[in-house]
Amino acid sequence: MLRLSPRYRYLIALAMVGMLAALLFGCTPNDPHSTFDARGPVAQSQLNLFWIILAAGAIVFVLVEGAIIYSIIKFRRRRNDEIPEQVEGNSTVEFAWTAGPTALLVLVAIPTIITTFDNQVSPDQNALTVDVVGHQWWFEFRYRHPDDPEKEIRFANDLHIPVDEVVNVNLGSEDVIHSFWIPKIAGKVDMIPGGGNTMWIQADQTGFYYGQCLEFCGVQHANMRFRVIVHSEEDFDAWLRSEAEPAIDSPDPLVQEGKRVFLTAGCTACHQTQSVVNVGQVSLQGPNLTHVASRTNIAGGVFDNRGEDGEVNDAIFQRNIRTWLEDPEKAKTGNVMAREAPSYMNPEDALSEAELSALVAYLSSLK
Repeated sequence: MLRLSPRYRYLIALAMVGMLAALLFGCTPNDPHSTFDARGPVAQSQLNLFWIILAAGAIVFVLVEGAIIYSIIKFRRRRNDEIPEQVEGNSTVEFAWTAGPTALLVLVAIPTIITTFDNQVSPDQNALTVDVVGHQWWFEFRYRHPDDPEKEIRFANDLHIPVDEVVNVNLGSEDVIHSFWIPKIAGKVDMIPGGGNTMWIQADQTGFYYGQCLEFCGVQHANMRFRVIVHSEEDFDAWLRSEAEPAIDSPDPLVQEGKRVFLTAGCTACHQTQSVVNVGQVSLQGPNLTHVASRTNIAGGVFDNRGEDGEVNDAIFQRNIRTWLEDPEKAKTGNVMAREAPSYMNPEDALSEAELSALVAYLSSLK
């Protein structure tokens, strides 16, 4: 028999305790990305299915391991035992061993198929529809204009939805395969370039929820995040109408200078400052910046603009946007802005400190 030294036994025990601790902490419902704290009917149905599959797996584990342990003890070789009689084939056992797992798989398949179709087919085809487009590495959200069905409102990083209402989501991608995942509201669905997937979501409580790309999409996959902000119906309607309005055009001289820099430094090649566009209009490479100073995060979730009260803080936003503009490659390696914007490609076109400060003031005014 293999004998382990006390040191190895200690290391094995420590590793097992570590794995158990990781399992327990990873399943903590309070974690922002935990799926064990469902806040909507889609997430709840998926959680229910998880428990069914886990219970089926536990039953199989107990039965199989129990049979193995029983066989080891019951039929273990004793001293002076003769070679046991060799048995070849047992129709009853073979039938039971095949029929049992098959029946269990059928029982698991029934709720799996029901849950899959329920989550795929929206219960309200006429509900609010949001088009979500994946980019490397940020999410774009498009809403139909409340007064003009030929227009749509576009912005990035924050998905706003009303509480207790079905929201139909159309998913697509502008570059590689991404995925759309809100752990507490709905499981992931892939976002395919040149093709579309659909899903529906619903949140049972107002508040902030975390979203994430869950399909490896490049060097900044882990930093492709977004937030879901769930409003009351009245607050959502008011928010959507405010997004349809132009951003504040401050007469402040520094802001106006920043606007001039924005228009002349090449920023408009990738960014727009009007959120309302025609339905189907091709998106630019960068996110729409119309109300960027009102967003809870920028750079695809790299910078959090909220203060301790959970609201967007002007000072934090200004600090974050300055950090991003000073060196976007350092802030988020591999992003398009650092690779293709003239200000970062050619040292001669680099922004001066005065121009940078003015641009920060201008972007901070866009609310």
